[in-house]
Amino acid sequence: MTLTARRVATGGYGADMIKLTVSYAAGDDVTFDHDYYAATHVPMCNEAFKPVRTEIERGVDGPAVAAVSFYFDSAEDMQAAMASERMGDIMGDIVNYTNATPSMQISNVVG
Repeated sequence: MTLTARRVATGGYGADMIKLTVSYAAGDDVTFDHDYYAATHVPMCNEAFKPVRTEIERGVDGPAVAAVSFYFDSAEDMQAAMASERMGDIMGDIVNYTNATPSMQISNVVG
């Protein structure tokens, strides 16, 4: 089955799909520029990582002020993204939109 056929047959979720979520904890002293994040930082990540899908979240109530999820067809694709030569630029850009420390979660998408 081709990748496109698998996405159609599974509603977009392949058996090996990996989701990388980066979240930022909320707190009294946390600052976060959501506009810069959505307009500049996440597009920089998308250009470097080449995910199949990206979702940006703005925290309303809960432990995170913001999060982003990048979806990859396989663990190998995610590992290649993390090895991007742009990773230094991406990590260096964090100070431009927040003083929070990012936290990463890697998940296998099951449905």
